[in-house]
Amino acid sequence: QVRLVESGGGLVQSGGSLELSCEVYGGTFSEYGMGWFRQAPGKERELVASISPRTGSAKYVADNANGRFTISRDNAKNTVYLQMNSLKPEDTDVYFCAAVRAYGNFFVGSRGVDYWGKGALVTVSS
Repeated sequence: QVRLVESGGGLVQSGGSLELSCEVYGGTFSEYGMGWFRQAPGKERELVASISPRTGSAKYVADNANGRFTISRDNAKNTVYLQMNSLKPEDTDVYFCAAVRAYGNFFVGSRGVDYWGKGALVTVSS
């Protein structure tokens, strides 16, 4: 059984930074593509960032986060990170950690995800 556990959400002022972490229990972490989605109430989950398995040589960051958010992974710690800088009030959402067995599945939307975390609330005050 694979379990994803997020940490690091919270309240931050506009312009501030937060780092989300997601530790994976079970499975073979290095073989999973990892990513972060965000979801606002009543809306679909949307991909924020993703990183390919093993070396993490392929990365994707959504346009509205490009230049501000960085995704990374530490296979020795079974953990993926999302460093969020220059946060804006519109970044406020619940952020979900996600794992896929085939990296390309991130790009078909949330339905392609194999495993989800429970979510971490990020609130950015103006």
